[in-house]
Amino acid sequence: MKLNPQDLEAIAGRTLGHYDRSAEDFWRGTRDHDVSQNRSAFLQHIEGEPPFTILDFGCGPGRDLKVFADLGHVAVGLEGSPRFSEMACAYSGCEVLQQDFLKLRLPAGRFDGVFANAALFHVPGQELPRVLRELHATLKPRGVLFSSNPRGNNDEGWSEERYGAYWDLETWRRYLTAAGFVELTHYYRPAGLPRERQPWLATVMMKRD
Repeated sequence: MKLNPQDLEAIAGRTLGHYDRSAEDFWRGTRDHDVSQNRSAFLQHIEGEPPFTILDFGCGPGRDLKVFADLGHVAVGLEGSPRFSEMACAYSGCEVLQQDFLKLRLPAGRFDGVFANAALFHVPGQELPRVLRELHATLKPRGVLFSSNPRGNNDEGWSEERYGAYWDLETWRRYLTAAGFVELTHYYRPAGLPRERQPWLATVMMKRD
């Protein structure tokens, strides 16, 4: 079913409202999550010499944003939730762009890498090709896009107050390839568990010249 503009507004508004209302609980529940594997996979595939200019897409309260800044990179956050944006700016000391994922306003060719950890799955499939093209455009030549999303059987819809889209590897690859990316690597998380107990799919992609 095709989503109309009112549907998309509702998806963004309801999902962001959920995060605003639960911001403090979310922060307490996620600030100590170990996603060092994701950050390392991202940084090791960026070409050139650091420091890198990084966009933390869907930065939440700023956990990874601060890590990137503390490593000496020029880290910029992007977050749709007003409360998360405030928290991320205060916690990390970095610039945070408050932007709805469905209404991005990004500079062309600015970033060496985009780190999208548990964020892009909130974009409806109908809008995903456009959003990925916009991320492609904000990367420098051969820039890197990291994403980690809960995987599924190519279905999407509401889970209580949050909208999500859950892709398998082949479908996710098709979206990224069509947007101008080539795959560098992928893996499932958490590491060391049987596949049925690895709900997260991580991919590292490079902007195709």
